[in-house]
Amino acid sequence: MSERKEQLEEFAEERASLLKITTGPLIWAIHFVICYGLVAVNCAKGWDIGMARTGLLVFSVGALVAIVWVGWGSWRQWNLHETGDYFNSWGRAEDRHHFLGHAAFLLAIISFLGVVFVSLPLVMLGGCS
Repeated sequence: MSERKEQLEEFAEERASLLKITTGPLIWAIHFVICYGLVAVNCAKGWDIGMARTGLLVFSVGALVAIVWVGWGSWRQWNLHETGDYFNSWGRAEDRHHFLGHAAFLLAIISFLGVVFVSLPLVMLGGCS
């Protein structure tokens, strides 16, 4: 009975790890769609872009904070400081858990950079024309 409970706990941890892998890129994708969609609607309707820019910059900061939070949790899951193991080559459940943390951490870095690059036109461009 305890072996079954162990397997269920391990599965729950791996499911959370897989969710963590998708969270960073999902935040980036949602940020991309909202930013470009809102700017396109503002320019098409001739509305004031200043208010939208301010709101999107605040939204961008929120997206960056969320990605940093996911990245921090992934870094802790990777557990590099305690294990000292950059490579998880044994294939044990613990190694898979650390590998998923490593992958989620790297995806969080890429997602962070993606949000920054999507936000750059909000800062650098003057308006719709």
